[in-house]
Amino acid sequence: MDRLSFGFILFLTLISYDAQGQTRNLPDFKVLMKVAGPAVVNVISTRKAQTAAAGGGAGTVTQREQDPMLEFFRRYMPDLPERGTPPRAGLGSGFIISEDGYILTNAHVVADFDDVNVRLADAKREFKAKVIGVDKRSDVALLKVDAQGLPTAKLGDSRKLEPGDWVAAIGSPFGFANTITAGIVSAKGRSLPDEMYVPFIQTDVAVNPGNSGGPLLNLQGEVIGVNSLIYSGTGGYMGVSFAIPIEVALDVSRQLRDEGKVTRGRLGIAIQPVTKELARSFNLEEATGAIIINLEKSGPAESAGARVGDVVLEWNGELIDEPNELPRRVAASKPGSLAHMTLWREGKRQTIALRVGEVPQEDAAAATKQEPAKQEDVRLGMAMRELTPNERKVLGVEYGLVVVDVAERSGPGNTILPGDVIVGVNQRPFSSKAEFEQLIGARKKGEMVALLVRRGEISLYVPVEVG
Repeated sequence: MDRLSFGFILFLTLISYDAQGQTRNLPDFKVLMKVAGPAVVNVISTRKAQTAAAGGGAGTVTQREQDPMLEFFRRYMPDLPERGTPPRAGLGSGFIISEDGYILTNAHVVADFDDVNVRLADAKREFKAKVIGVDKRSDVALLKVDAQGLPTAKLGDSRKLEPGDWVAAIGSPFGFANTITAGIVSAKGRSLPDEMYVPFIQTDVAVNPGNSGGPLLNLQGEVIGVNSLIYSGTGGYMGVSFAIPIEVALDVSRQLRDEGKVTRGRLGIAIQPVTKELARSFNLEEATGAIIINLEKSGPAESAGARVGDVVLEWNGELIDEPNELPRRVAASKPGSLAHMTLWREGKRQTIALRVGEVPQEDAAAATKQEPAKQEDVRLGMAMRELTPNERKVLGVEYGLVVVDVAERSGPGNTILPGDVIVGVNQRPFSSKAEFEQLIGARKKGEMVALLVRRGEISLYVPVEVG
C-alpha cells in the first residue's frame, strides 16, 4: 500500500457522515469527562467476617466482592450462603445528586453489607455513607454522606434518547476508578427476566463489575441512566449492558428519602401478549394490548369486573402497545388511587374503574418465599441443593448441585467451598441427584473422589475423601 492510499484510509477512520452525507467530527468525550467526572464516586462496601457455622444468610459467597463474577452471582444466584472468611470489600460506583451529599447507586452494590464508604473522584476525600434506603426490585439505592458543597451530576431526560445515540459510562470497573467507556444506545424499554418494573436502556457501552451504580451519560454530560447489569456468559463485558432510566431511579430515590420505602400499584392479574393470530380471533384490528389469563380472587381487577380473556388496551388513557408496559404503568400508580382500564371484550371496547392495590413489601414477600430444598451428604461432609432451571440456564450447564455448607473434609491443595457447583464425579457427568449418589455410593470409605466443580468462570477438580 502506497503512502497516499494509507493516508486516505486513515482520514476515513477519523470522520463520520450524517444522514445527508455531510462529514462531521466524531464525538469528543474529553469535555464530557471533565464536566461529569467529578460527581462520580467509588462506593466501597464491606462485610464483617462470618464463620461457616453461622452461615446460611442471603447473598452469594463472600469471595464475590473482589471476584470478576460479582454482578453475575449477585443478580442471578442470590440464594447462595456466605462462607467463613475475613472481611472483604465490594467495589461499585455512584454519583452525587445534591451538594449536601445524596448519592445514587445500585441496590446490589450496598445491600446486605455492614459498612459503606464513598471515595470522591479526586481520590483525596473519603466519607462514611449512610444507606438511606434500598429497593431491590428496581436495583436502586440512596446514600447520604455528611458533606457540603459537593460536585453534582447534571440530570437529563432518558425519554429523549433514541437507538443509535452516543452515550458514555463513568465508573470503577474492577476497581479502576474514574474510567470512561463509550458506545451507543442499542434499544430502549427492554424487559428482562424478573425485572418487570424497569424499562431498561440497552447499550453496547463496556460495563464490567465495579461499574454498577455509575452514571450513563449523553453527549451533553447529563445523566440519563444508572448502569445496573450485563448479560454475559463469562461474567465480563460481551457487548450488552443495561441501565435504569434516570426518571425511574429518581422516583425511587425520592420515595426512599421521603417515605423510607417504595410503594407500587398492583392489579392482581396475569397477562400474555396479543399475537396476530389471537388478534384475529378476538376481532382486533391490531396485535396490541395484553390478554388477562388469570385473576387473583377478590383482587383489584376481579373486584372491578375484569374477566379472564379481556384484552387490556389502555391504562388511564395511555395505550398499551406492548404487554410489559401494563405492569410498569400500574406499578407507577399510587396504591388506593382510582384508575380506569379500557378493555376489549366480545368485540367491544369498555372502560372499568378500579382501586389500585399495593405490591407487598420485599421483606413480607421474602418471609413467604420457600428456601430451595437442600440435602446433606454425610459421606462427603457437605450439604447441597439442585440448581434451579434459571441458574442452569445462566451457568450454561444441564445439571448441577450447589454446595450450601461444607465440613473440612476436602483433600490437600484445594477445598470445596460453599457456592461451588458440582457438575461431575471423576470423569463422569451426572444428570440427577440419584445418579450423583450412585457414583459416590460406589466408593469405599477412605477413597478419594475427584469432584469437577464450576467456581465463577473456571472449572477445576477438587479431591474429596469419602467418609
